[in-house]
Amino acid sequence: MSAISIYQVAWVLMWGLMLGACISAIWKGGAPERNGAILILSVSLLGFFADSLIPSDLRLVGRLVSDGLVALGFLVISLRYASLWLGGALIAQAVQFSLQAFYFVTDRAHDAPYAVVNNLNTVAVLAFLVAGTIAYRRHLAAWRKAQGGA
Repeated sequence: MSAISIYQVAWVLMWGLMLGACISAIWKGGAPERNGAILILSVSLLGFFADSLIPSDLRLVGRLVSDGLVALGFLVISLRYASLWLGGALIAQAVQFSLQAFYFVTDRAHDAPYAVVNNLNTVAVLAFLVAGTIAYRRHLAAWRKAQGGA
């Protein structure tokens, strides 16, 4: 398998993971999970289309701004709902923002360590989102059982 095809497979897998996690959070999660999923989806889709529209020399700025907006969005959601998964997602997103800032300030090309840390951070944020959705569903089931319902 060539390097290009491995990259394409990884890209498709990451988008599939993101879409699956976000759709399940929107469908099965509570308000914080839905808001977090909508935030992730909207910024990811905006970034996907913006990469093809903005000049290549401004893409790093765009990625830095988008990661900052996601971190700020998670901060606003966590201040509103104070959910434990949001704290983890916020920390992972802060690492992501730091990664973008480091590569931006040092003017380094995106290399293999960048790709690994970027993908691990993305998986971590999505894992926190899924964990929050599962915790919400368990809480809802326990509440329904306490109420005597199914």
